[in-house]
Amino acid sequence: MERKRKFLQGNDAVALGALYAGCKFFAGYPITPSTEVAERLAAWLPSHGGRFIQMEDEISAMAAVIGASLAGAKSLTATSGPGMSLKLENLGYGYMAEVPCVILNVMRGGPSTGTPTGPGQSDIMQARWGTHGDHPCIALTPSTVYEQFSQTVRAFNLAEKYRMPVIILSDEIIGHMREAIEIPAKGELEVIDRMMPACSAEDYKPYDNSQFVSPLAPFGAGYRYHVTGLNHDEYGFPTNSSKLIGLQEERLLAKVEENYDDIVLTEHFHCDDAEYIIFAFGSSARASKDAVLNLRKKGIKAGLLKPLTIWPFPDKDILKYAGKVKGFLVPELSLGQTVREVSRAVGGRCKVEHIYRVDSEPISPAQIEKAVEAM
Repeated sequence: MERKRKFLQGNDAVALGALYAGCKFFAGYPITPSTEVAERLAAWLPSHGGRFIQMEDEISAMAAVIGASLAGAKSLTATSGPGMSLKLENLGYGYMAEVPCVILNVMRGGPSTGTPTGPGQSDIMQARWGTHGDHPCIALTPSTVYEQFSQTVRAFNLAEKYRMPVIILSDEIIGHMREAIEIPAKGELEVIDRMMPACSAEDYKPYDNSQFVSPLAPFGAGYRYHVTGLNHDEYGFPTNSSKLIGLQEERLLAKVEENYDDIVLTEHFHCDDAEYIIFAFGSSARASKDAVLNLRKKGIKAGLLKPLTIWPFPDKDILKYAGKVKGFLVPELSLGQTVREVSRAVGGRCKVEHIYRVDSEPISPAQIEKAVEAM
Protein backbone atom coordinates (compact mmCIF):
# COMPACT_ATOMS: atom_id res chain seq x y z
CA MET A 1 0.00 0.00 0.00
CA GLU A 2 1.40 3.40 -1.02
CA ARG A 3 1.18 6.75 0.69
CA LYS A 4 -2.02 8.66 -0.11
CA ARG A 5 -2.38 12.43 -0.18
CA LYS A 6 -5.72 13.64 1.17
CA PHE A 7 -7.37 16.96 1.99
CA LEU A 8 -8.85 16.19 5.40
CA GLN A 9 -10.62 17.72 8.33
CA GLY A 10 -8.86 17.12 11.65
CA ASN A 11 -11.64 14.92 13.00
CA ASP A 12 -11.56 12.83 9.81
CA ALA A 13 -7.83 12.33 10.37
CA VAL A 14 -8.52 10.96 13.85
CA ALA A 15 -10.93 8.41 12.38
CA LEU A 16 -8.38 7.36 9.76
CA GLY A 17 -5.64 7.18 12.40
CA ALA A 18 -7.81 4.90 14.51
CA LEU A 19 -8.34 2.54 11.57
CA TYR A 20 -4.60 2.60 10.79
CA ALA A 21 -3.87 1.61 14.40
CA GLY A 22 -6.30 -1.32 14.20
CA CYS A 23 -9.31 0.12 16.01
CA LYS A 24 -12.22 -2.31 15.81
CA PHE A 25 -14.77 -0.66 18.10
CA PHE A 26 -16.22 2.80 18.63
CA ALA A 27 -18.89 3.77 21.13
CA GLY A 28 -19.96 7.34 21.61
CA TYR A 29 -22.64 9.96 21.81
CA PRO A 30 -22.89 12.90 19.38
CA ILE A 31 -21.39 16.10 20.79
CA THR A 32 -19.98 19.19 19.11
CA PRO A 33 -17.18 19.59 18.07
CA SER A 34 -16.25 15.88 17.94
CA THR A 35 -19.28 14.43 16.12
CA GLU A 36 -17.52 13.98 12.77
CA VAL A 37 -15.32 11.25 14.30
CA ALA A 38 -18.41 9.20 15.13
CA GLU A 39 -19.97 9.91 11.73
CA ARG A 40 -16.89 8.73 9.84
CA LEU A 41 -16.37 5.60 11.91
CA ALA A 42 -20.05 4.70 11.65
CA ALA A 43 -19.49 4.58 7.90
CA TRP A 44 -15.97 3.13 7.83
CA LEU A 45 -15.68 0.63 10.71
CA PRO A 46 -17.99 -2.10 9.31
CA SER A 47 -15.90 -2.41 6.13
CA HIS A 48 -12.78 -2.80 8.31
CA GLY A 49 -14.22 -5.64 10.36
CA GLY A 50 -15.20 -3.37 13.23
CA ARG A 51 -18.33 -2.31 15.09
CA PHE A 52 -19.87 1.09 15.77
CA ILE A 53 -22.52 1.76 18.38
CA GLN A 54 -24.18 5.01 19.40
CA MET A 55 -24.90 4.75 23.10
CA GLU A 56 -27.63 6.45 25.11
CA ASP A 57 -25.16 8.70 26.88
CA GLU A 58 -21.47 9.36 27.52
CA ILE A 59 -21.39 7.24 30.68
CA SER A 60 -22.48 4.11 28.84
CA ALA A 61 -20.19 4.94 25.90
CA MET A 62 -17.15 4.80 28.17
CA ALA A 63 -18.40 1.56 29.71
CA ALA A 64 -18.90 0.01 26.27
CA VAL A 65 -15.38 0.96 25.20
CA ILE A 66 -13.93 -0.71 28.30
CA GLY A 67 -16.00 -3.84 27.70
CA ALA A 68 -15.00 -4.08 24.05
CA SER A 69 -11.34 -3.71 24.95
CA LEU A 70 -11.58 -6.50 27.52
CA ALA A 71 -13.03 -8.64 24.75
CA GLY A 72 -9.88 -7.99 22.72
CA ALA A 73 -10.82 -5.05 20.45
CA LYS A 74 -8.84 -1.84 20.20
CA SER A 75 -11.44 0.74 21.20
CA LEU A 76 -12.09 4.48 20.86
CA THR A 77 -14.60 7.04 22.06
CA ALA A 78 -14.80 10.73 21.14
CA THR A 79 -16.36 13.62 23.03
CA SER A 80 -15.97 17.19 24.23
CA GLY A 81 -15.84 18.79 27.69
CA PRO A 82 -19.36 18.08 29.03
CA GLY A 83 -19.18 14.50 27.76
CA MET A 84 -15.72 14.07 29.24
CA SER A 85 -17.13 15.05 32.62
CA LEU A 86 -19.66 12.21 32.34
CA LYS A 87 -16.99 9.70 31.30
CA LEU A 88 -14.78 10.30 34.32
CA GLU A 89 -16.19 7.68 36.67
CA ASN A 90 -15.77 4.87 34.16
CA LEU A 91 -12.44 6.34 33.06
CA GLY A 92 -11.22 5.84 36.62
CA TYR A 93 -12.41 2.24 36.39
CA GLY A 94 -10.32 1.87 33.24
CA TYR A 95 -7.22 3.13 35.05
CA MET A 96 -7.73 0.79 38.01
CA ALA A 97 -8.57 -2.26 35.87
CA GLU A 98 -5.74 -1.36 33.43
CA VAL A 99 -7.88 -1.50 30.31
CA PRO A 100 -6.32 -0.08 27.13
CA CYS A 101 -8.56 2.36 25.24
CA VAL A 102 -8.40 5.82 23.66
CA ILE A 103 -10.54 8.85 24.54
CA LEU A 104 -10.60 11.87 22.22
CA ASN A 105 -11.64 15.17 23.80
CA VAL A 106 -12.11 17.90 21.17
CA MET A 107 -12.03 20.79 23.63
CA ARG A 108 -14.42 23.73 23.54
CA GLY A 109 -15.08 26.68 25.86
CA GLY A 110 -16.75 26.09 29.19
CA PRO A 111 -17.74 25.33 31.88
CA SER A 112 -21.09 23.52 31.55
CA THR A 113 -22.43 23.72 27.98
CA GLY A 114 -20.15 26.68 27.32
CA THR A 115 -19.49 27.48 23.67
CA PRO A 116 -19.97 24.29 21.62
CA THR A 117 -18.69 25.81 18.37
CA GLY A 118 -15.74 27.73 19.83
CA PRO A 119 -12.25 26.49 20.78
CA GLY A 120 -10.94 26.00 24.29
CA GLN A 121 -7.96 24.49 26.08
CA SER A 122 -9.38 24.41 29.58
CA ASP A 123 -9.67 20.64 30.04
CA ILE A 124 -5.95 20.14 30.70
CA MET A 125 -6.35 19.71 34.45
CA GLN A 126 -9.51 17.66 34.02
CA ALA A 127 -7.53 15.15 31.96
CA ARG A 128 -4.95 14.75 34.71
CA TRP A 129 -6.98 15.19 37.89
CA GLY A 130 -10.62 14.77 36.86
CA THR A 131 -11.04 11.31 38.37
CA HIS A 132 -10.60 10.62 42.05
CA GLY A 133 -7.66 8.73 43.54
CA ASP A 134 -4.02 8.38 42.55
CA HIS A 135 -3.39 7.22 39.03
CA PRO A 136 -1.15 8.15 36.11
CA CYS A 137 -2.32 9.92 32.97
CA ILE A 138 -1.09 9.94 29.40
CA ALA A 139 -2.57 12.78 27.32
CA LEU A 140 -1.50 13.85 23.83
CA THR A 141 -1.94 17.28 22.22
CA PRO A 142 -1.88 17.41 18.39
CA SER A 143 -1.74 20.78 16.64
CA THR A 144 -2.02 19.86 12.94
CA VAL A 145 -4.32 17.66 10.88
CA TYR A 146 -1.44 15.25 10.27
CA GLU A 147 -0.77 15.09 14.01
CA GLN A 148 -4.44 14.30 14.54
CA PHE A 149 -3.70 11.19 12.47
CA SER A 150 -0.25 10.31 13.81
CA GLN A 151 -0.99 11.03 17.47
CA THR A 152 -4.12 8.90 17.29
CA VAL A 153 -1.94 6.01 16.13
CA ARG A 154 0.49 6.80 18.96
CA ALA A 155 -2.36 6.99 21.48
CA PHE A 156 -3.43 3.45 20.60
CA ASN A 157 0.18 2.27 20.79
CA LEU A 158 0.67 3.78 24.25
CA ALA A 159 -2.68 2.43 25.47
CA GLU A 160 -1.81 -1.10 24.39
CA LYS A 161 1.82 -0.93 25.53
CA TYR A 162 1.07 0.40 29.00
CA ARG A 163 -2.39 -1.16 29.42
CA MET A 164 -4.28 1.99 30.29
CA PRO A 165 -6.64 4.61 28.88
CA VAL A 166 -4.92 7.33 26.84
CA ILE A 167 -6.49 10.75 26.21
CA ILE A 168 -6.11 12.88 23.08
CA LEU A 169 -6.71 16.58 23.78
CA SER A 170 -7.58 18.29 20.53
CA ASP A 171 -9.53 21.54 20.24
CA GLU A 172 -12.32 22.83 18.01
CA ILE A 173 -9.96 24.60 15.61
CA ILE A 174 -7.74 21.55 15.07
CA GLY A 175 -10.76 19.25 14.87
CA HIS A 176 -12.55 21.30 12.21
CA MET A 177 -9.73 22.78 10.14
CA ARG A 178 -8.68 21.15 6.87
CA GLU A 179 -5.18 20.53 5.55
CA ALA A 180 -3.59 18.43 2.83
CA ILE A 181 -1.69 15.56 4.44
CA GLU A 182 -0.02 12.34 3.37
CA ILE A 183 -1.45 9.20 4.90
CA PRO A 184 1.49 6.85 5.59
CA ALA A 185 1.60 3.51 3.86
CA LYS A 186 0.72 0.44 5.88
CA GLY A 187 3.72 -0.49 8.02
CA GLU A 188 5.32 2.95 7.76
CA LEU A 189 4.13 3.93 11.24
CA GLU A 190 4.64 1.49 14.08
CA VAL A 191 1.48 -0.21 15.31
CA ILE A 192 1.70 -1.91 18.70
CA ASP A 193 -0.65 -4.68 19.76
CA ARG A 194 -1.20 -5.68 23.36
CA MET A 195 0.98 -8.32 24.95
CA MET A 196 -0.78 -11.68 25.13
CA PRO A 197 -0.04 -14.29 27.79
CA ALA A 198 2.37 -17.07 26.87
CA CYS A 199 1.80 -19.10 30.04
CA SER A 200 -0.87 -21.66 30.84
CA ALA A 201 -4.29 -20.54 32.06
CA GLU A 202 -3.42 -21.83 35.54
CA ASP A 203 -0.31 -19.66 35.77
CA TYR A 204 -1.85 -16.49 34.31
CA LYS A 205 -1.59 -13.37 36.50
CA PRO A 206 -3.22 -10.36 34.79
CA TYR A 207 -2.10 -7.96 37.55
CA ASP A 208 1.39 -9.09 38.45
CA ASN A 209 2.98 -6.39 40.64
CA SER A 210 6.49 -7.67 39.87
CA GLN A 211 6.38 -6.05 36.41
CA PHE A 212 5.04 -2.76 35.08
CA VAL A 213 2.61 -4.31 32.58
CA SER A 214 1.18 -7.81 32.53
CA PRO A 215 -0.19 -9.54 29.42
CA LEU A 216 -3.92 -9.07 28.88
CA ALA A 217 -5.93 -12.05 27.68
CA PRO A 218 -9.25 -11.23 25.98
CA PHE A 219 -12.38 -12.55 27.63
CA GLY A 220 -13.35 -15.89 26.17
CA ALA A 221 -9.78 -16.94 25.37
CA GLY A 222 -9.62 -19.51 28.17
CA TYR A 223 -7.85 -17.41 30.80
CA ARG A 224 -9.91 -16.95 33.95
CA TYR A 225 -9.54 -13.67 35.81
CA HIS A 226 -11.64 -11.06 37.55
CA VAL A 227 -12.04 -7.39 36.61
CA THR A 228 -13.00 -4.86 39.27
CA GLY A 229 -12.63 -1.23 40.24
CA LEU A 230 -11.62 -2.33 43.72
CA ASN A 231 -7.98 -2.72 44.68
CA HIS A 232 -7.21 -6.27 43.71
CA ASP A 233 -4.66 -9.07 43.87
CA GLU A 234 -2.59 -10.44 40.99
CA TYR A 235 -5.59 -12.42 39.69
CA GLY A 236 -7.95 -9.44 39.74
CA PHE A 237 -9.92 -10.40 42.85
CA PRO A 238 -10.61 -7.73 45.51
CA THR A 239 -8.12 -7.57 48.37
CA ASN A 240 -7.76 -5.83 51.73
CA SER A 241 -4.05 -6.59 51.93
CA SER A 242 -2.27 -3.30 52.65
CA LYS A 243 0.87 -4.71 51.06
CA LEU A 244 -0.86 -5.60 47.79
CA ILE A 245 -2.82 -2.34 47.71
CA GLY A 246 0.34 -0.29 48.17
CA LEU A 247 2.24 -2.25 45.53
CA GLN A 248 -0.57 -1.87 43.03
CA GLU A 249 -0.99 1.88 43.52
CA GLU A 250 2.74 2.50 43.26
CA ARG A 251 3.08 0.30 40.16
CA LEU A 252 0.26 2.12 38.34
CA LEU A 253 2.10 5.40 38.73
CA ALA A 254 5.58 4.01 38.15
CA LYS A 255 4.75 2.37 34.81
CA VAL A 256 4.25 5.87 33.39
CA GLU A 257 6.75 7.92 35.40
CA GLU A 258 9.57 5.44 34.83
CA ASN A 259 8.98 5.52 31.07
CA TYR A 260 9.01 9.31 30.59
CA ASP A 261 11.44 9.20 27.66
CA ASP A 262 9.26 6.71 25.79
CA ILE A 263 6.00 8.53 26.43
CA VAL A 264 6.80 12.26 26.35
CA LEU A 265 7.18 13.75 22.87
CA THR A 266 7.93 17.42 22.19
CA GLU A 267 8.81 19.58 19.19
CA HIS A 268 11.57 22.19 19.54
CA PHE A 269 11.34 25.01 16.99
CA HIS A 270 14.24 27.53 16.93
CA CYS A 271 14.97 26.81 20.59
CA ASP A 272 18.74 26.24 20.44
CA ASP A 273 19.68 29.94 20.50
CA ALA A 274 16.42 31.31 21.86
CA GLU A 275 16.29 34.00 24.52
CA TYR A 276 12.54 33.56 24.92
CA ILE A 277 10.65 30.26 24.73
CA ILE A 278 6.96 30.08 23.90
CA PHE A 279 5.32 26.99 25.40
CA ALA A 280 2.14 26.23 23.47
CA PHE A 281 0.06 23.30 22.21
CA GLY A 282 -2.89 22.73 19.90
CA SER A 283 -4.19 25.71 17.95
CA SER A 284 -2.16 28.08 20.16
CA ALA A 285 1.03 26.40 18.95
CA ARG A 286 0.12 27.20 15.36
CA ALA A 287 -0.12 30.91 16.15
CA SER A 288 3.06 30.66 18.21
CA LYS A 289 5.06 29.22 15.32
CA ASP A 290 4.13 32.20 13.15
CA ALA A 291 4.98 34.53 16.03
CA VAL A 292 8.45 32.99 16.38
CA LEU A 293 9.21 33.57 12.70
CA ASN A 294 7.95 37.15 12.84
CA LEU A 295 9.88 37.92 16.03
CA ARG A 296 13.10 36.61 14.52
CA LYS A 297 12.62 38.94 11.56
CA LYS A 298 12.60 41.73 14.15
CA GLY A 299 15.84 40.47 15.70
CA ILE A 300 14.21 38.87 18.76
CA LYS A 301 15.43 35.33 19.34
CA ALA A 302 12.26 33.43 20.13
CA GLY A 303 11.60 29.71 20.04
CA LEU A 304 8.64 27.36 20.40
CA LEU A 305 8.53 24.36 22.71
CA LYS A 306 5.46 22.41 21.60
CA PRO A 307 4.35 19.43 23.67
CA LEU A 308 2.79 16.54 21.78
CA THR A 309 2.49 14.89 25.19
CA ILE A 310 1.02 17.20 27.84
CA TRP A 311 0.77 14.46 30.52
CA PRO A 312 3.18 13.39 31.85
CA PHE A 313 4.11 17.07 31.80
CA PRO A 314 7.36 17.66 29.86
CA ASP A 315 9.35 18.95 32.85
CA LYS A 316 12.68 17.67 31.52
CA ASP A 317 12.25 19.55 28.24
CA ILE A 318 11.40 22.78 30.05
CA LEU A 319 14.36 22.40 32.40
CA LYS A 320 16.64 22.09 29.38
CA TYR A 321 16.04 25.80 28.69
CA ALA A 322 14.90 27.23 32.03
CA GLY A 323 18.36 28.26 33.19
CA LYS A 324 19.45 29.59 29.80
CA VAL A 325 16.61 31.80 28.53
CA LYS A 326 15.29 35.11 29.80
CA GLY A 327 11.76 33.85 30.02
CA PHE A 328 8.89 31.58 29.00
CA LEU A 329 5.61 32.79 27.53
CA VAL A 330 2.54 30.55 27.76
CA PRO A 331 -0.36 31.43 25.42
CA GLU A 332 -3.44 29.30 26.04
CA LEU A 333 -7.20 29.26 25.61
CA SER A 334 -7.81 29.03 29.34
CA LEU A 335 -7.38 31.28 32.35
CA GLY A 336 -4.06 29.78 33.36
CA GLN A 337 -4.08 26.00 33.71
CA THR A 338 -0.93 25.30 31.71
CA VAL A 339 1.13 28.28 32.89
CA ARG A 340 0.97 26.96 36.46
CA GLU A 341 2.66 23.75 35.38
CA VAL A 342 5.28 25.63 33.37
CA SER A 343 6.02 27.84 36.39
CA ARG A 344 6.35 24.76 38.58
CA ALA A 345 8.78 23.13 36.14
CA VAL A 346 10.81 26.33 35.68
CA GLY A 347 11.17 26.60 39.45
CA GLY A 348 12.12 30.29 39.49
CA ARG A 349 15.05 29.89 37.09
CA CYS A 350 13.61 32.51 34.73
CA LYS A 351 10.57 34.69 34.17
CA VAL A 352 7.25 33.06 33.18
CA GLU A 353 4.53 35.17 31.56
CA HIS A 354 1.05 34.24 30.36
CA ILE A 355 -1.53 35.40 27.84
CA TYR A 356 -4.97 33.93 27.38
CA ARG A 357 -8.28 34.14 25.54
CA VAL A 358 -11.56 32.63 26.72
CA ASP A 359 -13.95 34.55 24.44
CA SER A 360 -14.28 31.72 21.87
CA GLU A 361 -11.68 33.32 19.59
CA PRO A 362 -8.11 32.03 19.00
CA ILE A 363 -4.95 33.77 20.18
CA SER A 364 -3.30 35.55 17.25
CA PRO A 365 0.40 35.66 16.33
CA ALA A 366 0.30 39.44 16.85
CA GLN A 367 -0.84 39.01 20.46
CA ILE A 368 2.00 36.59 21.12
CA GLU A 369 4.57 38.85 19.46
CA LYS A 370 3.44 41.82 21.53
CA ALA A 371 3.69 39.80 24.76
CA VAL A 372 7.23 38.58 23.97
CA GLU A 373 8.33 42.12 23.07
CA ALA A 374 7.08 43.32 26.46
CA MET A 375 9.01 40.69 28.45
